[in-house]
Amino acid sequence: MKIDLNDLSAFAAVAMAGGFRDAARLHDTSASRLSDAVRRLEAQLGVRLLHRTTRSVSLTEAGRGLLTRLEPALTEMQSALEAVNVFRDRPAGTLRLNVPVSVARLVLPAIVSPFLAAYPDIRLDVVAEESFVDILAEGCDAGIRYGERLEQDMIAVPIGPRTQRMAAAAAPAYLARHGQPEHPRDLMNHACLRGRFPSGNMAVWEFERGGETLRIDATGPLVVLIGGGVDLAVDAAIGGSGIVYLFEQWLRPHLDSGALVPILEPWWQRFPGPYLYYSGRRFMPAALKAFVDFVRTQAPITA
Repeated sequence: MKIDLNDLSAFAAVAMAGGFRDAARLHDTSASRLSDAVRRLEAQLGVRLLHRTTRSVSLTEAGRGLLTRLEPALTEMQSALEAVNVFRDRPAGTLRLNVPVSVARLVLPAIVSPFLAAYPDIRLDVVAEESFVDILAEGCDAGIRYGERLEQDMIAVPIGPRTQRMAAAAAPAYLARHGQPEHPRDLMNHACLRGRFPSGNMAVWEFERGGETLRIDATGPLVVLIGGGVDLAVDAAIGGSGIVYLFEQWLRPHLDSGALVPILEPWWQRFPGPYLYYSGRRFMPAALKAFVDFVRTQAPITA
């Protein structure tokens, strides 16, 4: 029986992604093309590999057994192709990164353009989200996270500013009405514009001075989803609705323009910058190697 390897790859992609649409998005193809490939494979094998409903796709017992045997072989094939790719004059392929929205906003802009100019045959596919995910399970080559959220058994490379600060700020009009907080505890009596992670947890407002660390659980008139809703909180602060707490670099243009006024600056907490991380357990794709090497050559930013 002669089986098309592309059909096997399509089945594995759908099985590992948990659906045709997600697999199509990850592999730059169409859901219908993947569906056709799986149907051909099932017809040739004479068994159903996937249970399909309008809402979900799951493996049959036969499909689970086939996937278990296929995964090592497909991984080895991909490694073999990547091994050949290193002999090209210029690295090529797609590099998929999973990053927080703050990194996409504050760190990557200084890196992406010069990297793409240096490697025109590489395409960057950046997924910006706040959920903490398994980058390999999500079909990503690497991720960028802060130290406390790095996955174990990963290789980590510093990227972007090596020191950052969180900043608190409010509009002059707000401070004229409500006064300037003199201590982090004063925030309990102010309107604070809060952020919530996709997990449902509220972002902590943490301040530090002279070895003393304070975690403030303030309240206010606005809660936004961290990531897509952050700019709304900044705009609300500029409009005088309350106090915002965010990366200093994110607020810096508004602080410099005077639209926002820094609050409690001696208490602003410093923390280490983010890391590019990736698995050391598999062959490194040429596009990822090029990106890692590029990041390593960048001069460290101290603030």
